[in-house]
Amino acid sequence: MSSTTGPLIPATVDAFRDLARTRLREFPHTEVPDDPGIRRAAVLLCVVGESDGTPSVIVIRRAYRGRNAGQWGLPGGRLDEGETAAQAVVRELHEELGLTATPADLLGRLDDFPAASGFVITPFVAALSDAAQLKPSPDEVHSVHLVRLARLAAEDVPHWVAPHEAVRQPEIRDTAAAVPESVGLLQMRLGDGMTIHAPTGAMLWQFRAVVLLGHEHTHARVAHFSQPDWTQH
Repeated sequence: MSSTTGPLIPATVDAFRDLARTRLREFPHTEVPDDPGIRRAAVLLCVVGESDGTPSVIVIRRAYRGRNAGQWGLPGGRLDEGETAAQAVVRELHEELGLTATPADLLGRLDDFPAASGFVITPFVAALSDAAQLKPSPDEVHSVHLVRLARLAAEDVPHWVAPHEAVRQPEIRDTAAAVPESVGLLQMRLGDGMTIHAPTGAMLWQFRAVVLLGHEHTHARVAHFSQPDWTQH
């Protein structure tokens, strides 16, 4: 199977790095242009090797204080004055989790996501050899979770919640070329007690669609995904 089409779950971090670099290079990401009212943030879909080498993406639960208290998220945060998005995401990775990366470690990026909070979020993808250096900052991170790529790619992870029903992603994929807005709210159900909505859920969904499943970019846009009211604060 070509590395640029179809589902492919890498067995190692090195294999993931090669796949992600190829697929992200071919993905025409969208950017939200600068505007005086826009606030910018950047997050990182960071893949690391577990103790047995299994590649997993880092998901965090934010500390129960300040902005987004207790919410699921990805390492990252707002840009400081004069920073690029790439510089900000590398800085935030170190501040929040103690992991060291450089802009050269970034494999590519996904679509800017216009969050209901007023921030435009730029998601990057990176791969680091292992998670041994993880040292979460208790001021910013309540807990760290390593989600195996095979789990993220599983068919039972994405759900679309409409009033009184949940529609699974495979059923949608069979009936429409792209995700229809009318299906409702995305839930990425990654495990017990781990249900993640947009914006974070949308970025995980696009990472899954583009890098792991090899979907065409026209079938993998997320800017229109609905967000729960409580993510606006």
